[in-house]
Amino acid sequence: MDRSTNLDIEELKMTREQYILATQQNNLPRAENAQLYPVGIYGWRKRCLYFFVLLLLVTMIVNLAMTIWILKVMNFTVDGMGNLRVTKKGIRLEGISEFLLPLYVKEIHSRKDSPLVLQSDRNVTVNARNHMGQLTGQLTVGADAVEAQCKRFEVRASEDGRVLFSADEDEITIGAEKLKVTGTEGAVFGHSVETPHIRAEPSQDLRLESPTRSLIMEAPRGVQVSAAAGDFKATCRKELHLQSTEGEIFLNADTIRLGNLPTGSVSSSSPSSSNARQTVHELCVCPNGRLYLSPAGVGSTCQSSSNICLWN
Repeated sequence: MDRSTNLDIEELKMTREQYILATQQNNLPRAENAQLYPVGIYGWRKRCLYFFVLLLLVTMIVNLAMTIWILKVMNFTVDGMGNLRVTKKGIRLEGISEFLLPLYVKEIHSRKDSPLVLQSDRNVTVNARNHMGQLTGQLTVGADAVEAQCKRFEVRASEDGRVLFSADEDEITIGAEKLKVTGTEGAVFGHSVETPHIRAEPSQDLRLESPTRSLIMEAPRGVQVSAAAGDFKATCRKELHLQSTEGEIFLNADTIRLGNLPTGSVSSSSPSSSNARQTVHELCVCPNGRLYLSPAGVGSTCQSSSNICLWN
């Protein structure tokens, strides 16, 4: 009886020790889990996060306000921006436009009811280039001059498109019906002039003048000078030559007058020397072609007054 009681007591002790050991093993992990950090953001990290979120929200609001302001100031619409309108045919600008950099376009034209004005503080230059980028033509409008640099410059009429003025390296052509020079000094030509007709305006004089050199008019088939309702005068200081190499010089008029011809004197033995006053003279010609007058008599008096021919 005592032996069985001792066995029961020992079993109870062993059971109690096992229970304590089992309880201690279960409590060890719980003690370690009690030392872990709690889940979440606390302290100064949480305050910094709220500050950055608030700063981002303010930045978004400012950006949205600036975008709305820019859209309102620049007048953005569905069709374009401000004075710039995008149409099916291209881009249309209304009002005054300023370009700070080069403008590359294919065509520029204004509205039908308004002119096109290109304005610059210095000059306006229009360049034309080929497919290789080389400059082929240039038009510069400056404060002092208008310069055009190209192979050929043409000005055409607006109605039929005919050429009114053209210029290249070889010649200058004027296709207008009338060329009018209104300067007080007239037109000055440094070299020869070829024209089929020179005519002055009605009730105006036509004057061809060379102040310091000679004036030459040449034509292979003839030169005709006509004054239908006035006089024709040729004045020179020295000699006036009328020369025909193969033809003749024809003078056709009701009256032909040769003034200031020298008059020869007849010797005293001539019967005509008794006249006190001689009113009729004879036209004589020297061998060198010089003309002179000799008092007329019953016969020819050129031989008796031929001393005029000895002066030359």
